[in-house]
Amino acid sequence: MKKSIIRKVLILSLTIFIGFNAYSQKRKVLNLPNYDQSPYHFGFILAANNLVFNIKPVDNLSFIKWNKEQSPDIFADSLYVYNVTSEGTPGFTIGILGNLRLSKHFDLRFVPSLSFGERMINYGILSYKDGESTYLEVQKSITSTLIEFPLFVKYRSHRLNNFAAYVTGGMKYTLDLASQKKAEKNLNDVSVKINKHDMLAEVGVGVDFYTNYFKFGTEIRMGYGLFDLIKREGNLYTDSIDHLNSKIFLLSFTFE
Repeated sequence: MKKSIIRKVLILSLTIFIGFNAYSQKRKVLNLPNYDQSPYHFGFILAANNLVFNIKPVDNLSFIKWNKEQSPDIFADSLYVYNVTSEGTPGFTIGILGNLRLSKHFDLRFVPSLSFGERMINYGILSYKDGESTYLEVQKSITSTLIEFPLFVKYRSHRLNNFAAYVTGGMKYTLDLASQKKAEKNLNDVSVKINKHDMLAEVGVGVDFYTNYFKFGTEIRMGYGLFDLIKREGNLYTDSIDHLNSKIFLLSFTFE
């Protein structure tokens, strides 16, 4: 999956730069010619996101035997977890943007945002009850409402008529308002709880379009969490996971 995503990003980046070279052959009237000389400016972003988890199961997972006390929501004498995977659903992000000019090509950007999304953790479980085995696929949903505080450095290429390509990189702190870390246990429906706080390293690539009245940008950004988020509670859903890290993909549109 990682190779496929990286390949798509590289293809998109190559397409963008090829388009710049072709477009730059034609001279255009410059919109907002002095826009990038301003020491600072503000804007807002709208984005589509996909939140997932990067999961590392514990060693020798499929050989670990779990008892019924460790799986209170499954009626079985013993269980074996064969795989743990994650998938995301489309979400959205809104935020405001502050841009500080550092030099001709470098900017410092602060983009406090609010993101909504949902992540799934899928378990493949073989259960034994009275000597009979049954293979189960159990899915646990984790809904997140994230307050995000990203701080990025942006490197912008030379402006080609009314276009400019750029790359960004930086760090982002997130606070999950929907975290269930302190929720009480429910034996009838065991939920997977995660920590509220996370820190992500993010990189992105995008294009700025200069219109008559504002600068419009579109960007693809990827973020990887640095903290292990899982809260272990002595059941097979949490203790079968060695590390649980955030992974965020963002397609954003900026208006500055």
